[in-house]
Amino acid sequence: MNNSVQDLAENLQQKMPGRVYCAEPMKKHTSFKIGGPADVLVQPQDEAELALALAAAHEFNVPVTVLGNGSNVLVRDKGIRGLVIKLGNALKAFRQDGCRLYFGSGYSLALASRKAWECGLSGMEFAVGIPGSIGGAVYMNAGAYNGEMQGVVESVRVMDMAGNEKQLSAEELQFGYRKTSLQQSGYIITEVCLKMQPGDKAAIKAMMDDFSSRRISKQPLELPSAGSMFKRPPGYFAGTLIEQAGLKGYTVGGAQVSEKHAGFVVNRGGATAADVLQLIGDVRRIIMEKAGVELHPEVLVIGEE
Repeated sequence: MNNSVQDLAENLQQKMPGRVYCAEPMKKHTSFKIGGPADVLVQPQDEAELALALAAAHEFNVPVTVLGNGSNVLVRDKGIRGLVIKLGNALKAFRQDGCRLYFGSGYSLALASRKAWECGLSGMEFAVGIPGSIGGAVYMNAGAYNGEMQGVVESVRVMDMAGNEKQLSAEELQFGYRKTSLQQSGYIITEVCLKMQPGDKAAIKAMMDDFSSRRISKQPLELPSAGSMFKRPPGYFAGTLIEQAGLKGYTVGGAQVSEKHAGFVVNRGGATAADVLQLIGDVRRIIMEKAGVELHPEVLVIGEE
């Protein structure tokens, strides 16, 4: 850890005692249970502390990486230099205004789906089984079962790296398949506003239960993963292509193409990021050779190579 990072850590420990961690293993903060150490990791309690952390990083000229719940991320084995701000255990506020629900960006996406049901609002049923935070879900335009975040997001509140806040409309987010304009913006989502339609609570619950049971029966939830590994190639399903290529169960080190669902890569125990990246490369090469289809990872790969 260089002097500027050390100075940043000491500065933040004074401002946020008990919520600043040095040389923190990122495998403790990702659903893949993989990743080397972050120089400094902080879990701000609220937007004021987020602004404090950003200001300190700017003062000491330390790079910043922002993480939600770490559910769609692969952290490389050398870890992350600089400051990691984890919002998954922070920014969990909730309020309702009629058909609009406001969630802090660290709010669990699955719990947000259930909160919408409790409020008698329809539109978030698809999200009941998706892991991660609602902020991360908006950032990636997460989706399942023919639903996506773009269908319910009205606006977001964001903070830039200088701590300035502004509101962005859904149109300004430029939603696409597993992407938004936020991915190149440098903005950090602090609050999400969803606008939904009133619905029958029993019907909403029945749909959520159906999606949950389908997910449990088909997905390898018993092992660490980062969710669906590849984006859906036009005209195909990645998992089907991988299964047809005979790659179910294909293993590199501790990483494996799930034997339950070929669209997932799982950590069988002790997997490294290098294992996962080699496996991804092998799968992409074989699918291109056998099917002529190029697969693109959906999971974000971050950290030092």
